[in-house]
This record gives sequence, structure tokens and C-alpha cells, in this order.
Amino acid sequence: MTVTLDAPRSRPGTSDFGPLARRVREAGLLERRRGYYVRALGLNLAATAGAWAAVAWAGGSWWVLLLAVPLALLSGRMAFLGHDAGHRQIAASHRVNRWLGLVLGNLMLGMGYGWWNDKHNRHHANPNHVDKDPDVGEGVLVWTREQAAGRDGRVARWITRHQARLFFPLLLLEGLNLKVGSALHLRSRSGREKALEGALLALHVAGYLGLAFVLLSPGKAVALVLLHQALFGVHLGSAFAPNHKGMEMPGEGVRWDHLRRQVLTSRNVRGGVVTDWLLGGLNYQIEHHLFPSVPRPNLRKVQPLVREHCARVGLPYAETGLVESYRQALGHMHDVGAELRS
Repeated sequence: MTVTLDAPRSRPGTSDFGPLARRVREAGLLERRRGYYVRALGLNLAATAGAWAAVAWAGGSWWVLLLAVPLALLSGRMAFLGHDAGHRQIAASHRVNRWLGLVLGNLMLGMGYGWWNDKHNRHHANPNHVDKDPDVGEGVLVWTREQAAGRDGRVARWITRHQARLFFPLLLLEGLNLKVGSALHLRSRSGREKALEGALLALHVAGYLGLAFVLLSPGKAVALVLLHQALFGVHLGSAFAPNHKGMEMPGEGVRWDHLRRQVLTSRNVRGGVVTDWLLGGLNYQIEHHLFPSVPRPNLRKVQPLVREHCARVGLPYAETGLVESYRQALGHMHDVGAELRS
């Protein structure tokens, strides 16, 4: 169910975000954490190589399919690192971050860096805005009752009626959807960008499928690839699902400053180091949206400053447990389809 808030507004000529930004900057939390990212990249690449070595060792048995689980988790780590590169959290240089994004996204995952960056930057600029945020635009799923009312066709209306139940099963296709979306986006890229990104995507497909089919029999290779991509889609989708679904959705005519636009539309997920690892730091969604370039390991330190500041200016700060975050997100999706069910 969508939360509707009467958001406190800034006094004319003032900014509630400025004092918070100064505190974060003075605390040194905007500074790069190169050591953290060097370790994270090195460990993830080494673990990925180890997982494929295990595939080769276990390739004679169907038990090899169990290795799709660590492969999916490691692909998720790769995607989170690519996300951080897209926000220029890793290096000070735009060029270095871009190349990291291309290697981690296009080459390692088959997920286009240019496509992801364009889509994700528009989301950050206007989170949960139906007309401006591509993440809540109408697609297979819908996010507002107005979108639901405009659904045409028996299949589309049936999906909308049951979309809360279908959400996690549909995520099984998200890994493949990311690859297809990346390939289709190449049509809108310039000649040089299209050639570079297209070549890296092609290298990923050739290397990934080549590795699977060299190490395994055709049947096992197909099964491992499909299971790996299905679990990767569920893992990545599960990390993004709690962040905004069921939170405030501003429409036309709503004018919020940066602080309110990011805080009122975002939800944090409470937890410790395991939650941080599984969700790639996205559980600090409010802090990440307020300060997208803050390195991931610093978000936990930014949180108390943001929470204290929101209390000072009278702004609601949404934080819940992981299970409750899914309940709220799925509850919103269920509520959107209520009229079609009646």
C-alpha cells in the first residue's frame, strides 16, 4: 500500500540538505575507499575463478548444479561493484570508473554499463516518480492504480491481479531480461560506444557459454546456465525490491527539495554485516540516494548523521527489517491490483 505523507517543507530561501552535507563532508565520509574496493574486486574475481574450477571438478555429476548458488551470489557481488563504479564510488577518475563498469558489467555479466547507467541515473534523479523514474514505469508489472486501470488484454490484467504473488517467480527471468535489455539498448548508442559495448557483450556470451560447454556435457551446461541466471535474477531483484516499493510516489506538481525527494521515497532495511553483504549496501537506501558517490563501506557511518538530521527537521525516516520490507513492498503491489480483482 502506498504511503501518503504530508511532507514538511523547507522555509523559503533555506535548504535542509546543506547542513547535513557539510557534516558528512567534514567527517571525511565522501573520501574514496580504494583499499576496500581493491580487496573486494580481488576476492570476488578469485572466488569466481574458484567456483568455475569447482564446476570443472564436479562436472561429471549432476550435483554440479548446486554450484549455481555460489555463482549467482558472486554475480551479484559483481553487479554491486559495477553499480558502485557507475556512481563513481571506487575511483576519483571518471575514466577509471567507466572502464571498471564496462569490465564488470559488459564483460563479466553481459549487462550493458551504458544501458544500466542511463536507466539508473534517471531513477536517482526522480525516484518513484511515475512519469520520470523508469523503475516504476508500466511494464509487465504496474505500480499505481492508474496504471492498473489502463491494462488491456486478459493476460496483462490477470498478471496485474496476481502480481504480488508473481513477483518473485518473475525474478527468475530477470537475469536474462538484463542481458536482452542491454543488447537492445545498443541501437541507441553512438558508433564508437556501440562497437565497444557490443564487443564486450559478445565476448561475455562467447566466454561464458564456451566455458560452460567445454567443462560440462551439453545437458548439464544448459541446466547450469539457466539455473545460474535464474538465481542471479532472484538475488539481484530481491536486493532492489525493498528500496522504494510502497513508499511515497510523487506526481506532477509536487516540488520537493533534494532531501525530501530522496528520503520520502526510500526505505532502509535494518540488519548487520550479513544483510550489508547480501544487499550490497543497498539496505542503506536513504543514505545512498542522498549521497550516491559515498563509498559503500561508509554508508553505515553516514546513517546516524542522516537519521539525526531527519529527526531534527521533522522528516519521517523509514527503516524496517528485511522480511517486513518485502511484506510492505508486496502489499503495495497487491493493493495496486485491487480494482481488477473486484
